Amino acid sequence: MDPKGLDSDKSASRLYVGNLDFRISESDVIKMFSPYGKIIAEDFLLHTRGPKRGEPRGYAFVQYTTKEEAQLAKEKMNGKLVCGRPVVVHLASEKCFLDSGNSQRALKDKKLAGGSGSKSAQTDRAAKISAIKNKLKSLENDGCSTKRPRLNPDDLKSTGEQSDKKL
Repeated sequence: MDPKGLDSDKSASRLYVGNLDFRISESDVIKMFSPYGKIIAEDFLLHTRGPKRGEPRGYAFVQYTTKEEAQLAKEKMNGKLVCGRPVVVHLASEKCFLDSGNSQRALKDKKLAGGSGSKSAQTDRAAKISAIKNKLKSLENDGCSTKRPRLNPDDLKSTGEQSDKKL
């Protein structure tokens, strides 16, 4: 078998596993995916720099001995809730195609942006935006703000004067 054929077999049996909760460990990934076939390799990615160094990146790669096992794992695990998050499972070779604009996230963003073309979707979006703006206005008027109140320069001067008087 030629080296190119061997590489394509490997990529056909390699899965991308994404949207993993950060509490999930490497052994958890192996336990989740081992019922679907023999795992020959697993790459659990961690941050290598910065403040999150050593913490999980939220995705991994799992490689099976055959593409059939990988396909079965993909069918069974894609979308399954793990620690409250739907796990995303694709063939690793498909990952590059999904990033090029065909991903579900891109389609979802297009729908949210009104790209569906239907007037009702655009009207619904405009109504939601209007409702959010009205809510923000009412919160500002009621004084319910999560921001700290701003200090006036006059308040600072009077505070400084009072502290001088106490000394």
